[in-house]
Amino acid sequence: MKMREERPKGVRSKRQPTHNSIPSTAVVQAIKQPVWTDEANFPLLPDENPVMTVRDSLYDLIPLGAREKKLINTAAFLRLQQVKQLGFVYRIWPGATHSRYEHSLGCYYLTVRALRALLQRGEQGGLTGVAKSSIQTLVVASLLHDIGHYPFSHTIEDLGHPIVHHEQVGRSIIEQGEIAQILEDEYHLSPERVADMIDTPKGKPLPADDELLSHLLSGALDVDKLDYLPRDARACNVPYGGVDVSRLIDALRVHTDSNGQRSIVVTDKGISPLHSLLHARQEMFDNIYWHHTSRALQVMLVRAVYDALTAETLQASQLVGLTDAALLALLADPQMPVSSRTLAHELEYRRTYKVALEISPPAGSLFRRLEALFWDAERRRRVEQELASELGKALTIEIADYAILFDIPRPEKWEMDVWIQFADPPVGMKPLMKWIEVTGLQSDDLARYEQHQRRIRLVVAEPLRPLLQAHRDDLLIPALERLI
Repeated sequence: MKMREERPKGVRSKRQPTHNSIPSTAVVQAIKQPVWTDEANFPLLPDENPVMTVRDSLYDLIPLGAREKKLINTAAFLRLQQVKQLGFVYRIWPGATHSRYEHSLGCYYLTVRALRALLQRGEQGGLTGVAKSSIQTLVVASLLHDIGHYPFSHTIEDLGHPIVHHEQVGRSIIEQGEIAQILEDEYHLSPERVADMIDTPKGKPLPADDELLSHLLSGALDVDKLDYLPRDARACNVPYGGVDVSRLIDALRVHTDSNGQRSIVVTDKGISPLHSLLHARQEMFDNIYWHHTSRALQVMLVRAVYDALTAETLQASQLVGLTDAALLALLADPQMPVSSRTLAHELEYRRTYKVALEISPPAGSLFRRLEALFWDAERRRRVEQELASELGKALTIEIADYAILFDIPRPEKWEMDVWIQFADPPVGMKPLMKWIEVTGLQSDDLARYEQHQRRIRLVVAEPLRPLLQAHRDDLLIPALERLI
C-alpha cells in the first residue's frame, strides 16, 4: 500500500456534540459539499474531505479524514500490519501475506460506501432520522473491529479459556490509551459505545440507532465478509470468493414496520449477489480456510501455546498485542517447554505435520467423539499424549507426546436471517419476505453441506506418517476407539 497526503480543507469547529439526525432527500440532493457534517462539524463521511489516501490492492484508493489518520497511526492499529489476515495460508499460497491492517481499512471503506448509499436514499429506505453519532460509531467500529486480534488469525482463540475472544481484547484496547483519547477528543464518542458495537454485551441493549447499524458490521450480510472474501481470494489467486459488492450495497434499504421497528433489508436486486456471497464463503472454506496444510500448521501452533500456558511459562495476557513473528520468537524462548520450542521451530521452517488419517461424519460415533474434543483442550491434549505413548509401545519406537495432533475444525455458523423487499412484488409474493420464503434456501442447507465436507484429521510429524498409515487398521484406529 502507498499513502498520499493531501492538504486538509477547512478547520474543525469546537462546537459541542448535539443529537441531530440526517437531512431529508431534498436537502441531500441540493447540497454539493459537504453533503453531511457531524456534531464536530467534520464531514460525516470521511471521504468528503480526505487528508490522505491509501492505495489498496482491492479498491484502488481509500480516502481517510484527519481523525481516521490519527487512528491508523496508533501503535495498536499499526501492529495489525504484522498480523497476517489468513494466518499460515501464505505457506501454501505465497501471495496470501495480506494483513489485518489491510482488511480493517477495507471494512472501513465498504462501511463508508454503504452509509453513503443509504444516506442518499433519504426518506426512501435511507437513514433519515438516524443519529449522526450512530453513523460515526459505525465508521470507527468498522475500522477498529479487529484491533484485538491475536497473531495468526483466529487460531489461538480455538483454545478457549483462558484465551478470550479478540472482540473482548479489542474492547480493552479501545476503552483505554491513545485510541480512547482520540475517540473522546476528536469524535466526541464514548469509547465504550464503540466497543459495544464490536463486542455487543449480553443483557445490555444498544441504542436503537446503533443496533440498526451494527448489522452492517456483523451478521448475515456485513462488510466484514464483503471485504475478506474477495481480498482473500485475490491474494491466493483463486477463482472463488467472487461477490458483486457494488450491486449488493446498492440493494441495501432501511425498512420500518408498522410498529416503528427498523431493520436493514435488501431489495430483490440483491438476491443474486447475496446468494453468491453465501456460496463464495463456503467455497473459500472448502478450498482455502480448511486446506489440510494450513490446518496442520494451525494445530501445531495451538499445541505449542497450550503447552506453554499449562507449564505457566506463558500467561494468556502475554498473547495480547503480539505480532506473528513475536509469538513464534516467544514460544522458542529457552524457558518454554520442549514441545513449545520444538513446534515453534518446525513452524518457523515450515516442517509441517502430515495427515496420517482422515475421519468423516459417516464414521458415526468415532467422528462425534473426536468432534467433542474441540471443546475440551485439556482432554484433547491428554488423548494425543496417550495415543503417542500407546502407539510408540506397540511399534517399539519413541514417539514424542506432541508428535501426534488432532485437527478438528470449528463448526461454522451459517446465518441467513435476511429480509427481501420488493417494490413491485410478483404475483404470489409480498412486499417484504424472509430469505427462505423467497429462495427456498435456509441455513440448514449450508450447514448440512458443511457437515458432510468437514474432516477430522490426525496430523503427525512427517517421519511417522508412512508407519502409522501402514498400521492404520490394526493399530491406529483401534487405539483411537479405545482412548476416546
